[in-house]
Amino acid sequence: MTALAIGAAGGLVVPPGHGRTLNTRAQHVTFKVTGEHSRTASTFEVVVPPGFDVGAHAHGQSEELFYLLDGELDVLAFEPLVRTRDSWREWESASGQRTVRATPGTLILVPAGCPHAFANPTGTPARMLFQASPPPDHERYFEELMEILAEAGEGGEVDHAAVERLRLRYDIDQITPLRHDAGRPGGS
Repeated sequence: MTALAIGAAGGLVVPPGHGRTLNTRAQHVTFKVTGEHSRTASTFEVVVPPGFDVGAHAHGQSEELFYLLDGELDVLAFEPLVRTRDSWREWESASGQRTVRATPGTLILVPAGCPHAFANPTGTPARMLFQASPPPDHERYFEELMEILAEAGEGGEVDHAAVERLRLRYDIDQITPLRHDAGRPGGS
């Protein structure tokens, strides 16, 4: 069964396992709802492998929502007292917030301008539903990011300068580096 639009003014039904998928060793992203379908948000299913760390970052204009379906991720969504450039894992907010171990059912809402990050420190993949508003910038960003990650190849080093240039084009302030060492929890 493929995605179905119902009637002239109908909605969209995307069955399990359907949607356009971008896949590298570092991430697996399936586009469920795109700017073609919605003016308000793009929706993706993302599989985060062991060892992947998106790095702390903030969006000037975009709002994001993450809902963990399977597995565990370390997450944060707050402005820290001090923005260290190498790692976000020890950050703390003025109110005492710290990194949280998200489990299935955890929802993270990230308003524009709020630093946030997620990483998979476990030995098993995590799966989450992810929304970005407004579309379609995150769709284009994912496509270009996947190209960069694919170029790193198995065990290769991610071109951090290319990721930084990409993120600047898509209004993303990268605070700590993206790291990917699929297969080794906590790797960088």
